[in-house]
Amino acid sequence: MSRKINIAIDGHSSCGKGTLAKNLAKELGYMFIDSGAMYRAVTLYLIQHQITLDEIPKNPSLLLEIDIDFRLDPMIGFYNTYLNGENVESEIRGMQVSKWVSEVSAVKEVRNYLVNKQQKMGEDKGVVMDGRDIGTVVFPDAELKIFMTAEPMVRAKRRYLELKSKDIEADLQEIYENVIHRDRFDSSRENSPLMQAPDAIVLNNTEMTRDEQAKIALTWAKGVILAG
Repeated sequence: MSRKINIAIDGHSSCGKGTLAKNLAKELGYMFIDSGAMYRAVTLYLIQHQITLDEIPKNPSLLLEIDIDFRLDPMIGFYNTYLNGENVESEIRGMQVSKWVSEVSAVKEVRNYLVNKQQKMGEDKGVVMDGRDIGTVVFPDAELKIFMTAEPMVRAKRRYLELKSKDIEADLQEIYENVIHRDRFDSSRENSPLMQAPDAIVLNNTEMTRDEQAKIALTWAKGVILAG
């Protein structure tokens, strides 16, 4: 039996990190963990319970009321995000959550809480996780690190089409401005800023199809597994 590795996929918002990570996990028989969905789920919880960001540092125990897990949907072959036992996959992808998730992600207590959970998930290897700081903070020793990027407008158009396909109201200009805002905010935040790990492989998918991305990433992963 071949050894199992952890795969960290980082990059800018709306780069298709989740799609690539899901495909890799499916091909390798690994567990897929969408760290971004975890931050989105926390954001949704705070919105639903009208908890402001300045309340969390004062009372970090508020986060203990948040339980997040991923469950495989056999009908679509992918994992859905569950918040306290409820499927919130659609809710966390809406613009209301998108507008606030970067700010929520920057709160030290939120990051510490979720990073701890994510690291425990990867202790036994065989995990593909995507996010902003997986290769630099969560899994700094991951055997394969991929850093994804693409032109902002290309990412905005992809995000727009994704939302429309799910019958979620969307405005292309608003999404583009949100992409630019998140790039700037994620890269400059004090806690775990978005950055490329020194040993990460860059995957610029501006002009690549999903199948092309999946093929090259799978080749990289198999190469690392066999090399071990």
